[in-house]
Amino acid sequence: MKKKVFALTMAAVMAAASLTGCGSKEAETQAAAQETSTAQAEGEATEAEETTEAAAEAEGGVLVMATNAEFEPWEYHDGDSIVGIDVEIAQAIADKLGMELQIEDMAFDAIIPSVVSGKADIGMAAISYDEDRAKSVSFSDNYAGSSLVLLVAEDSEIASADDLEGKLVGAQTGTTGELTATEMVGDSNVERYNSYFEAVQSLLTGKIDAIIIDGAPAKVFLSQNEGKIKQVGDALSNEEYAVVAALDNTELIEKINGAISELQESGEIDTIMNKYIPAE
Repeated sequence: MKKKVFALTMAAVMAAASLTGCGSKEAETQAAAQETSTAQAEGEATEAEETTEAAAEAEGGVLVMATNAEFEPWEYHDGDSIVGIDVEIAQAIADKLGMELQIEDMAFDAIIPSVVSGKADIGMAAISYDEDRAKSVSFSDNYAGSSLVLLVAEDSEIASADDLEGKLVGAQTGTTGELTATEMVGDSNVERYNSYFEAVQSLLTGKIDAIIIDGAPAKVFLSQNEGKIKQVGDALSNEEYAVVAALDNTELIEKINGAISELQESGEIDTIMNKYIPAE
């Protein structure tokens, strides 16, 4: 009898053990399946996130603009902000492209090297087309225009460009004003400055005889120094301004041209221009 009871007890224990083992394997299988499912879900979520980020980058991104904020009203400092015609047009272009505009302020003659090196995507600072510049960067369609004019001291006897022979003429380094001054009076008679503000200060103190400068900022300096400096003669040349980008970045230039065309057709560029340079 004891043997029979013992045999039944052992059978029960073995059965229980067998059930426990099956339960453990089943639990392990379920846990492994859940872990695999979780890993797959996390992988799909990561992949979806990366795809979304890539799509966002393809659609937008940051548009880095190199400029020289010393050229009011085209671009200048207003407190901690950089404002002006070029800044607002650049922002309008960036909006059209679905991009965020980032502005990098630098010396004028550093703008094109910055674009060439890839530190900036575009350059905007009342930049006009020039054959030498076109060897380094691509130009967009023109978005605005102005002219080069001559400023002298109020009591100066200089009446036009014809009177510049032998005179010391100031211009901003790297600009078409510098090129024009060099052509008119020779390299040795050109005084170069990092900004036209410095040039005007030199004109006011008699260190130079004249300045060749863009017509729009000339108006600003004339209003700030009324009775001290004056504009003389006719416009020296007409200037057409464009956006510059790297030579091989034809896709960006095409997109910018499309944006400029839309902004011109809508009248938005005229509105921006009139805000800073009211029609006379």
